[in-house]
Amino acid sequence: MDGTGLPEVRSTCAYCGVGCGVLLRPDGAGGLTVRGDPDHPANYGRLCSKGLALDETVGLDHRLLAPRAFGQDTRWDDALQLVADRFSATIREFGPDSVAFYVSGQLLTEDYYVANKLMKGFIGSANIDTNSRLCMASTVAGHKRAFGTDTVPGTYEDLDHADLVVLVGSNLAWCHPVLYQRVMAARQARGTKIVVIDPRRTASCDQADLHLALQPGSDVALFNRLLCRIHHTGHVSVEFLERSNGISEALELAQLDDPDETGLSPSEIDAFCDLWIGTERVVTVFSQGVNQSSSGTDKVNAILNCHLATGRIGREGMGPFSVTGQPNAMGGREVGGLANTLACHLDIENEDHRQAVKHFWNSPNIPRRQGLKAVDLFRSIEDGQIKALWIIHTNPAATMPDADRVSAAIENCPFTVVSDLTARTDTARIADVLLPAAGWAEKSGTVTNSDRTISRQRAVLRPPGQARSDWDILAEVGRRMGWEEAFNYDSPAQIFREYASMTSLAASFGKDFNITELSDIGDEDYDALSPTQWPTTLGATDKRFFGDGQFFHPDGKARIVPVSHKPPKVKTCAQFPFLLNTGRNRDQWHTMTRSGLSPRLSAHLSEPYVDMNPTDVDRLGLSAADLVQLDSSVGSGVFRLRISEAVAPGQAFAPIHWTGETAPSARVDALVPSVTDPISGQPESKATAVSVRRLNASWYGFAISVDAASPMAEYWARSKTDKGYRMELAGKQDIDDWEHKAREWFGLPDAMVTSIEDPKRGSHRIALSDGQRLLAALFVSRQPITLMRDYLASLPEVSLIQILSGRSSAASEDCGPIVCSCFGVGLKTIIGAIRDKRLINVDDIGDALQAGTNCGSCRPELAELVAEHSKLNRNTPKSFSQEQLG
Repeated sequence: MDGTGLPEVRSTCAYCGVGCGVLLRPDGAGGLTVRGDPDHPANYGRLCSKGLALDETVGLDHRLLAPRAFGQDTRWDDALQLVADRFSATIREFGPDSVAFYVSGQLLTEDYYVANKLMKGFIGSANIDTNSRLCMASTVAGHKRAFGTDTVPGTYEDLDHADLVVLVGSNLAWCHPVLYQRVMAARQARGTKIVVIDPRRTASCDQADLHLALQPGSDVALFNRLLCRIHHTGHVSVEFLERSNGISEALELAQLDDPDETGLSPSEIDAFCDLWIGTERVVTVFSQGVNQSSSGTDKVNAILNCHLATGRIGREGMGPFSVTGQPNAMGGREVGGLANTLACHLDIENEDHRQAVKHFWNSPNIPRRQGLKAVDLFRSIEDGQIKALWIIHTNPAATMPDADRVSAAIENCPFTVVSDLTARTDTARIADVLLPAAGWAEKSGTVTNSDRTISRQRAVLRPPGQARSDWDILAEVGRRMGWEEAFNYDSPAQIFREYASMTSLAASFGKDFNITELSDIGDEDYDALSPTQWPTTLGATDKRFFGDGQFFHPDGKARIVPVSHKPPKVKTCAQFPFLLNTGRNRDQWHTMTRSGLSPRLSAHLSEPYVDMNPTDVDRLGLSAADLVQLDSSVGSGVFRLRISEAVAPGQAFAPIHWTGETAPSARVDALVPSVTDPISGQPESKATAVSVRRLNASWYGFAISVDAASPMAEYWARSKTDKGYRMELAGKQDIDDWEHKAREWFGLPDAMVTSIEDPKRGSHRIALSDGQRLLAALFVSRQPITLMRDYLASLPEVSLIQILSGRSSAASEDCGPIVCSCFGVGLKTIIGAIRDKRLINVDDIGDALQAGTNCGSCRPELAELVAEHSKLNRNTPKSFSQEQLG
């Protein structure tokens, strides 16, 4: 079947917090097709490269299909009873704070609600935290300090109506491409100005009117200067100052900050302040560059202070806007998924709030104090205070700071449960119990995106094997722990109704979150629920907050919070002279358990890398494509060196995505120390002091294979291709018998071998086949190898000798590394079209090849290629090495 006769089903994308609507059509054979939903208000049909490739991520090869206890498959009944008994026994012996949940923004709201209710309402501990702590906890803390609640003031429509968009610590073009295209459309329609504030020159700078490459961590100094200028030029809003407290104290502290801390010139600061102050319709978008800091909460408040002081908030085309990283990070915030909150934006340390929640749930015990935030939670596991842990849809052994230490703590925890789609994660491999969970397109519920829009995720595929929905697993454990009535759920609609009814508590305390109008929604209406932005109060016509000057502190006023510049906690020194920044690649997501399954997405940047400035590279005597080892005070990693002027001298950048499953020596969070913001508890992931040195390998290799391999070597990195896998390798130990090693690594002891070897030169090229079909090929040399990698990765159907040559035949096309993932357009194809068709701009490339016409995140790279080649300049573009071009 191809699914042609089956209806399309409206759902929501599995990736970031933009919350794009998708139309899914199952093919009747376990797969599906995906396209953007033209009616969804988040994206109006647009999808980024990741969303477009969702159909490539729903296979079964990687799935966990049955419960597993202590390495053996078992029955659900036995697994659930084991979990319930071990948690109950631990609580009886050591108390409720001896257990913990660590959950995820990948959960649906209904799942999140049940997990939070079980831990805080019935186990009686607040030790439930989420990987959202690593994403937007500083924003939550900043919102609460300023507004009295964790309220997002504006909507996506403000981007359409803004005359100035300021991107602070946000590479919107790569991390939220659909929103970036919305900004680009506003620029085209109304001439919207764009300012990027980021130490690194990113793809978002391509269309920027101003890029402020400030010193890492100096955002507060910049926005304090802006606040002072707002005051000195008379642009404060008298009306909003009457509705706020703290302006005098904030100005007094701001004036003490030295703007030179930013590293920007006075003219750059003046240009920014003049543009911001002179443009009423200004939206300040901020993300991880602000949040992931030891002063992240202060950074958030420095931004909010400027909007509050001018009254540029809660009105069309203006306001601060936090863009979140996960599909349901906002839903998790709403249900109290963080250790320091209660459901419905209520406060865990407020007695009246606790009693209201206790009465609503009819629960035996509500914790009186905050639980352990993520870093402290895993430290408490290490210290032996937490003795039973349940991890759901996240991979802390790879993603927490000081990741090696966290991994060891999890492994030594007396009892660890992991609920996930796969057993192939760093965390799942060290768990005692694995519970197979239903995944995206298999489960039903709701998610909330960055502008408070609740959307449905709908099931169009049957969960494989014995996989079950998370709410169902959690509720069953709750029942087996003795709370039968409280967790007697039979559908996500039932849970949603209870949750919506609970929001009446928030309304009764004068809080923001209120969807009580949905509390009596029937099953059919729940199934058909269209995207709904809260609040849903009858008569509400404006979905923005605070334009009326009404806030959620007890006195109804906002707080302009006094803040001052604090540099990153970790300082560079002679031993660790470089400051490492971390972030995302354009086409990958978190630890690639989903996006890494897509050959299309894996083709863009297939190997872990570190970007360094040419000045530093020359000083260290390094070369492009060297393998380099980075060391910090807590760990080390090996990465491919890229020379880039996008990073300043003394700084470096590496992506976060690789794990023990895909590149064990390139787990970047193994380098990041567990320094946190004292208010939000969010780790400082953007400023790690490191040293850099060449990895002196005795051999280098490249491999292609039908099946995945995990070789024993100092460095290897594996990525998915259309026909199988590709790998880069390097090792320090000499290997005497490469044929034997190839058979061992690829698990092919009986395969036929064709080889070309020159042991004196250290050159070995080995092809393994079944006599008809190539199964694997390994290329080894004492120096990095020049090969047509992208051609070889296609496992071409040519002679084995032709494959071992490492070059394509005259009749075969090598398109080069993928630049446009949406349409699979390679570097060599683009350069050829620019030269042969005399293309002179990015739109010309789009007309000729489609590249750059969908999500647009590759347009900065296309612009660079046009600039380099449109005049028939045959020099290699700076962003690609000769080795990449083959």
